[in-house]
Amino acid sequence: MYYACNEHIEVAIDMVVDEAELAPVVEKVETKKEALSTSCSFCDSVAIYSVDS
Repeated sequence: MYYACNEHIEVAIDMVVDEAELAPVVEKVETKKEALSTSCSFCDSVAIYSVDS
């Protein structure tokens, strides 16, 4: 699973597709507690999306 900000969402989607060869499941990080404690997997920004296979 990857967490992504707006800038890196496409990178996360591409990585999941390459790894799993399936369409990714993209969900918005909803809860404030999760959003505040979760950073993007590719930079230090706050994650907005979780991307998984």
